[in-house]
Amino acid sequence: MEVKKPDTVNEPDLEYGNYSYADYLKWQMEEVVELIKGKIFKKAAAAPKRIHQKVSGEIFLRLGNFLKGQKCQVYFAPFDVRFPKASKADHKIHDVVQPDICVVCDPAKLDERGSIGAPDLIVEILSPGNSKTELKHKFELYEFNGVQEYWIIHAETQDLLIYRLTHGKYAPSLLLTSGDVAESHVLKGFKLDLEEFFGDIE
Repeated sequence: MEVKKPDTVNEPDLEYGNYSYADYLKWQMEEVVELIKGKIFKKAAAAPKRIHQKVSGEIFLRLGNFLKGQKCQVYFAPFDVRFPKASKADHKIHDVVQPDICVVCDPAKLDERGSIGAPDLIVEILSPGNSKTELKHKFELYEFNGVQEYWIIHAETQDLLIYRLTHGKYAPSLLLTSGDVAESHVLKGFKLDLEEFFGDIE
């Protein structure tokens, strides 16, 4: 039986699972939302904790300084990343997320609304309200769409897990903690000494 799309614009139905980017653009919601497989996922209603903001800002600054003069560009949320399948038309796109930080190295993927296509690197910073989304739904979405490198930072426990795409599947690093140096394979030469990095955050 066909499920009829709710006709509300301001308050879409969270249980309905076939929204598109065209719908997303019409919503007038206070909360930040993302679409995964056409289903709405609300980000935390409250502002992120201070440590989340500190980690996000510091990573963004370091990536920005590293990428100066290079074709790759770094962006931070809110920044729409759309994953098209057969068509790039707004009504045909059912996956739209706002990663904490992403790096896009192909200028053809960038437009005035964000990125259409997989970034080369995505960084998500976990908080108690979003861990399930980041670890399951976004993991599958990023893997399927070819995000080459996916960093998951747990700000409160000061650790980092890096997933790298190998033959279409993510292979995880060991859990990196204080004393380890994280290194990107996508952005050659970018390194993060976790002891020094988190020492600056506190």
